[in-house]
Amino acid sequence: MTLSVTSWNVNSIKARLPNVVEWLKEAAPDVACLQELKCVDEAFPRLEIEHLGYNVETVGQKTYNGVALLSKRPIEEVALRGLPLPEGEEDEQSRYIEAVIAAESGPVRIACLYLPNGNPAPGPKYDYKLSWMKRLHDRAQELLALEEPVILAGDYNVIPRNADVHDPARWEGDALFRPETHDAFYALRWLGYSDAFEQADGRAYQYTFWDYQAGAWPKNNGIRIDHLLLSPRAADTLESVEIDKGPRGKEKASDHTPITGHFAL
Repeated sequence: MTLSVTSWNVNSIKARLPNVVEWLKEAAPDVACLQELKCVDEAFPRLEIEHLGYNVETVGQKTYNGVALLSKRPIEEVALRGLPLPEGEEDEQSRYIEAVIAAESGPVRIACLYLPNGNPAPGPKYDYKLSWMKRLHDRAQELLALEEPVILAGDYNVIPRNADVHDPARWEGDALFRPETHDAFYALRWLGYSDAFEQADGRAYQYTFWDYQAGAWPKNNGIRIDHLLLSPRAADTLESVEIDKGPRGKEKASDHTPITGHFAL
């Protein structure tokens, strides 16, 4: 049996609902991790999604952020709605949900995350990005001890390599491409997590995001910032990864497009 897991920043679930429903019908991933919902939990179009056979869990926020985890398999447990914080600290931004999914081979732990953009950098927004990445690192390290397949899926707002951007010089100094961002991202990798795309494909100039401005989509001036990071047990089961550019070409499209991993789980 194969488990398919998609990450897609939909950039407002209300604005993109027809495109999202159409794609879910056609692609039918077992699990879909959606980011940037831009709505509270009560406003999420649960009925439309459940009608397609999905169990739905969300962590919403009015106007900004928000993540959802959709699963055709049973959701055995929602482990976290938000990353752990040091005692006494609060974070009002809805950017993380983590659940245990029942796969044929046993439980699989999947997190849907929407990492902060961080611009302008340097500055308070960039400080928040780096602190959020440190919290993600700490949680990712804890998850390795569970000895479960772990998939950390989401919009990381990180361009990992020069080969993942159409023009590296244009992005120099941007929060998505700064050395500190790369250091924090590769600290996750050094824990033992694999980048599913690099593992299964690795080609240069394969993008998941094209800005609405300056004709980025027709010119193919994109960046790869949506990633599936895999624990060793998940990486061992990876069969393939695909970036589906189709939704980006639709009318009223999100500026991101889905990336899907297929696992022998």
